[in-house]
Amino acid sequence: MNKTALKNFAVWARNKLIADITYKAGLMGITEDGIKPALPQSTKDTEFYDIGTKEPYLVGGEAAKQRRRLAELINGKAVTSDYKTAFHSVIEEVAYTWFNRLIAVRFMEVNDYLPSHIRVLSSESADKLEPDLVTTPFDADLELTETEKAEIIRLKNDNQVDALFRMLFIKQCNTMNAILPKLFEKTADYSELLLNVSVTDQDGVVYHLVHDISEDDFNIEKGGQVEIIGWLYQYYNTEPKDETFALLKKNVKITKERIPSATQLFTPDWIVRYMVENSLGRLWLEGHPNDSLKSGWKYYLDEAKQEPEVQAQLDKIREEYKTIKPEDIKVIDPCMGSGHILVYAFDVLMQIYETAGYSQRDAAKSILEHNLYGLDIDDRAFQLAYFAVMMKARQYNRFILNGETICHIYSIQESNGFNPDYLKLLGDDNLKATAEKLITIFTDAKEYGSILSVDIPLQELEVLRQRTDEISEAHYDNFFDSARQSGIITLLVPVLQQALVMAQKYDVVVTNPPYMGTSNGDGNLNKYIKKNYPDSKSDLFAVLIEKCGKLTKQNGYQAMITQHAWMFLSSFEKLREKLMLKTTINMAHLGARAFDEIGGEVVQTTSFVLRNSNIDNYSACYVRLVDYQSQQEKETAFLEKKDIYYVKKSRYALIPGEVIAYWISDNTVNTFKNKILYDVARPRQGMATTNNDLFLRLWYEVSSVKVGRNYKNGDLANDSGRKWFPVTKGGSYRRWYGNFDYIVNYINNGKEICNFIDNTPGVRVKSNGRVINRNLYFHHGLTWSTIASGPFAMRYVPDGFIFETKGSMCFADDSILLYLLGLYNSKVIQLFLSVVSPTLDYHEGPLGKTPVVIEKNERIDVLVKRNVEIAEADWNSFETSWDFKYHPLLQWLGSKAMWGASNEKLRQNLVVAESYAAWKALAEQRFLQLKSNEEELNRIFINIYSLQDELTPEVKDKDVTVARIYDTKEEIPESMKGNNYVLTKCDVIKSFLSYAVGCMFGRYSLNKPGLVFADGNFEKVYWKFKGQAACDENGDLPFGSNYAGISMAKYHYPKFRDSENWETATDLTFEPDVDNCIPITDEEYFEDDIVGRFVEFIKAVYGEETLEENLDFIANALGNKGNTSREVIRNYFLNDFFKDHCKTYKKRPIYWLFDSGKQNGFKALIYLHRYNEDTVGNLRIDYLHRMERVYESEIVRMQDTINNSANAREATAATKRKEKLRKQIKECKEYDEKIAHLALARIAIDLDDGVKVNYEKVQTDTDGKFYQVLAKI
Repeated sequence: MNKTALKNFAVWARNKLIADITYKAGLMGITEDGIKPALPQSTKDTEFYDIGTKEPYLVGGEAAKQRRRLAELINGKAVTSDYKTAFHSVIEEVAYTWFNRLIAVRFMEVNDYLPSHIRVLSSESADKLEPDLVTTPFDADLELTETEKAEIIRLKNDNQVDALFRMLFIKQCNTMNAILPKLFEKTADYSELLLNVSVTDQDGVVYHLVHDISEDDFNIEKGGQVEIIGWLYQYYNTEPKDETFALLKKNVKITKERIPSATQLFTPDWIVRYMVENSLGRLWLEGHPNDSLKSGWKYYLDEAKQEPEVQAQLDKIREEYKTIKPEDIKVIDPCMGSGHILVYAFDVLMQIYETAGYSQRDAAKSILEHNLYGLDIDDRAFQLAYFAVMMKARQYNRFILNGETICHIYSIQESNGFNPDYLKLLGDDNLKATAEKLITIFTDAKEYGSILSVDIPLQELEVLRQRTDEISEAHYDNFFDSARQSGIITLLVPVLQQALVMAQKYDVVVTNPPYMGTSNGDGNLNKYIKKNYPDSKSDLFAVLIEKCGKLTKQNGYQAMITQHAWMFLSSFEKLREKLMLKTTINMAHLGARAFDEIGGEVVQTTSFVLRNSNIDNYSACYVRLVDYQSQQEKETAFLEKKDIYYVKKSRYALIPGEVIAYWISDNTVNTFKNKILYDVARPRQGMATTNNDLFLRLWYEVSSVKVGRNYKNGDLANDSGRKWFPVTKGGSYRRWYGNFDYIVNYINNGKEICNFIDNTPGVRVKSNGRVINRNLYFHHGLTWSTIASGPFAMRYVPDGFIFETKGSMCFADDSILLYLLGLYNSKVIQLFLSVVSPTLDYHEGPLGKTPVVIEKNERIDVLVKRNVEIAEADWNSFETSWDFKYHPLLQWLGSKAMWGASNEKLRQNLVVAESYAAWKALAEQRFLQLKSNEEELNRIFINIYSLQDELTPEVKDKDVTVARIYDTKEEIPESMKGNNYVLTKCDVIKSFLSYAVGCMFGRYSLNKPGLVFADGNFEKVYWKFKGQAACDENGDLPFGSNYAGISMAKYHYPKFRDSENWETATDLTFEPDVDNCIPITDEEYFEDDIVGRFVEFIKAVYGEETLEENLDFIANALGNKGNTSREVIRNYFLNDFFKDHCKTYKKRPIYWLFDSGKQNGFKALIYLHRYNEDTVGNLRIDYLHRMERVYESEIVRMQDTINNSANAREATAATKRKEKLRKQIKECKEYDEKIAHLALARIAIDLDDGVKVNYEKVQTDTDGKFYQVLAKI
């Protein structure tokens, strides 16, 4: 089965159907903007609508009635939402209705299941485009009136193939109502009116359905499966699902309309087989042993050998099983989706029936009538599940499609709108009371689905059913009674049918429930769950574990696949206690990547089978598949019987929280008898701001003078008057030190956070920010990322930090702090965390329950201290650290004294290649030392905990969290794949160019380590000169100077203002840019563009003698296009620098790129921290206009070459260049029009607002109009 083809078709077909149906509705004056009234010339039977065309659109006859019904439906839905939402809801409904029918007809025609045996969408002749139904319509046994026959003949004669197809397709669907009434409902309504498909259009849905998906994928005789229906349904919902989760990120809760798309997930076939064979199959085999039958169920797990007293209890249960007949078994999937589980259960039941002597024909009918039950919240899924089960039945019984066979598959219906007056027909007061309870239970039922509790005795429901059957068959002459009868049939009977299904118990309950955190649902759903399912309220899958248990008979089987969080998290501890009262038969623990359609670690699952009985010492079978990395690998390992464990549930009582850690050894279990982290330290959760966009910043976004660091307590921090303070916030996998990226607004001890309540509509969190554990703020300790995607990593935090929820901290006496840091970065703790928190949710709760054995060892402290030093040195080697001193390629500088004239020769003897080699060697030394130290620590702690049989000390290269450098990507070994800190020569050189840009803007300096300027007065840091005269702190020449306060000379910054006397101030080796604007051009137009400045930077660092050698090395590492090293470097700055900068600075760039567009007409960088109200105006006048003049001059020069050159090649090149210049100057002039508005606005920014806000603000005029003048981030 080509799933890529299925997905491409389903996603495309949905959009195509919606577009076509929307267009058809628009022709009749019904759009998302409203419903147009009929024009005055309309009559009762013919209506005209103004749709903007020359002639009004005509709607007549039955179509006019259908249009009115369509309008009524949209307006009715708009009462509870809004018109636009209602319109799109109806269009979506019509689209999926026809999609379902097209798919169903395609499946049936390929398998020759259509009553007429004539193809509807295609032809038996492969080279014939026209469907056979269109070619021979009168052979299809359709019920046609004489008028319809005449219309068919007319359409054929007029060659109106598409119109004829639509007419015949609708007739065919109406005919199918007799054999599949729950899928092919009568369509003489608005859905028929809006059908707008074509068979002649090769870009139409029918053509693509027939040609894009292999016919063999539908053909059950050629390996096709009815499961294709489920895959198409899942892929059809791809975009709605994406939309739902995008809204969720914006704090928009999941409504009942979106629950199906948000939670729908097609269960892999092998997992379906595992669940069904080990529940339904086991139920039968334990009462009717049959080795032949069992041998065909390859996912069946044999039971472990049990102790005698356990075996005696099992034998007693199996005696009961012996009395079960095939028709007695009741199986339900209460979250059936598209019916995948029910379809395979049908196959297993068929095998059971055949071993009991039934024919396939009789068995198929009995399975539908007696065995299979299904429920779903989604009407679309229900239709497809119903169809899939009926097609499975048709596979065994060719006479089953007669419209009379009962099929107990239902879509949950609501009782909303039921008129109590209808109940008068029931007569009996007890019946009325029962009906009223039903109406109450199923009000807004689609919000709750199968989790609803029908607390009405089954006997009462049966009596009510008998009475409604009588009413349905009766004839009422009285108009009011007739209306009541209609109300009961259409509203009461459907909820009664589903109530009967939900009220009874089942031998086998099998399902893949929805996975959705209940906090993401709306208020009504949350309230219902908290009231009725308090022990499993965190997620719908857990709620349904409870619900399925209630649906299961005593000694019956419950088989599910769910997220595995319930096995471990403290929020499910009470649910685990309930499940301990049942017997786990077996489990396939899948972990991440069990579904090919879902990558990553987020969805981690387990599939399990429970018996609804409590046998204490039963030895359950667990298959651990979490370490296999794909759906196929997991299935293969399961079949090969790898990683099997046999465990009794009594051992879980020894583990904190009774987590289901079946795979750990007895020795590991016994370690939990020791003290835990809570006994020796204080792991604590940090503050929750409730609005991180408002209160958190990356440290480099704001003014450095407002950031307070190294304060030892809150009083000192508060007295400082600073606004921003370092905060731990988790971050990527990194051990020992680092991930210090964020700062938090903690002015006045966090008063603004405490007082803030976000009242934005749709925002889930309405409470104040939580500033908790503040007595521990600014105190050194240990931190980690509470949400991770891999191994656990702990880091040392010095004094001066606050901590946030995602970056919890642990505080302990200094005597054991390093010991704990070493322990919690060891394999020992990783083992324990795999027990108490395998979901990778490493919050302080499970971490605090890990066992701690303190055996002081001086070597531990030595190793840990050295590891912190290595990690700190590595962290500070990159400019995103606030303790960054200089680029690693300049580490040989030592001190500014090396820049004296006496060392000029030393500089000239050094080259970039040697600096790179030195940095690479140092990084390698750190890497190997850290890895060796970690392995030694592992050995020490493994011995302390006596876990030599469970663990080895080796550390994988990919898990070492400091930089390691390779010359090329191709040289990176497999052992380093997945390491976030591996670098290439190209990465190193790019970071060197970034440092150079920082020096150009004065952020860094070759004469002073660390951050030099990040807001404030530039003239207070760098001494401004005009010519050779020094200016004052305002950048003005003081009166009394040689220039009398006025100078026409160019100004520049040749010195630091690090002395009161400018004559003794430090001379700068490389001066910062004068006016905070560095142009990036595609040709060498200016000496002071970014390439020119970079060349000067290389000269300043390495001297002029090695300049070309150094530029060649840099260009070779970059690998960009270009004929010379300068061209390569220019192309990097032009095309890639800003993208790399945004990546390095986490989409919060500090160097902003003014960019005119694709022609590269104008590009220039500015430095955020030097921005002022005149920056845009200066950039426009001094650089943009200058660039325009250059282009004009170049165009004249190219024209001169064209006119006078005798060289044809030269003239051709000049013509090509002239055309490019014309495009560039045109782009510049258009850009100038936009930027002029912003220049005149003189927009001020507040660095406290952060890059995201200011980036938008600088591009927004005073009238609120946005002008895109900066490159998109």
